[in-house]
Amino acid sequence: MFQPSSELSGDPGGEQRNIGILLFDGVEELDAVGPWEVLASWTQQHPQDGWNISCLSPGGKDVIGAKGLRLGAHHSLEDVPALSVLIYPGGLGTRRLLRDPAHLDWVRAQRAAVPLLASVCTGSLVYAAAGILTCRRATTHWASLNMLSELDPTIITDVDARYLDDGDLITSAGVSAGIDMALHLVARLAGTERAQTVRRHIQYDPRPPV
Repeated sequence: MFQPSSELSGDPGGEQRNIGILLFDGVEELDAVGPWEVLASWTQQHPQDGWNISCLSPGGKDVIGAKGLRLGAHHSLEDVPALSVLIYPGGLGTRRLLRDPAHLDWVRAQRAAVPLLASVCTGSLVYAAAGILTCRRATTHWASLNMLSELDPTIITDVDARYLDDGDLITSAGVSAGIDMALHLVARLAGTERAQTVRRHIQYDPRPPV
């Protein structure tokens, strides 16, 4: 049974800990909304665990996802509450951000301040460009594994993993894999039984028709 991580345990009845999902123009919608569904279902139904979740974006503005969905944020990058976990989704927008020096500096600042960084899909490409995956185990969307290695040849990639937990870094494969990663995160922060409860509530039991 997966026991909650002591270093990231919530504080029931006391100060709440915060999980943030980064939003940006060109974000792959399910990369963000999949983990949001899992984590919001957990935090809203089990407030006693001591966790909150919110979304942040540049300027706190709405963003337009890769497939045209408008997504709103709760905070700007500047006014987001102190985070214990940051989730960086993927999408076409990451191609611009991984070449943005100011944004990479922001990512490095999060590495210094946030105990646990996670990514979905090509979010890990930005982490690689920021230099925080050096000599670490990581994964991404199957079509971007070569690019991940090109950005940092020291990264130990896994072509089969749905997600990889490397301590203070969790990366996941493409799009829907973010749901698996988020359920793993619930198990890590609140225990396996809680993750199973959340999984049952959202009725996540993949049975592909083809």
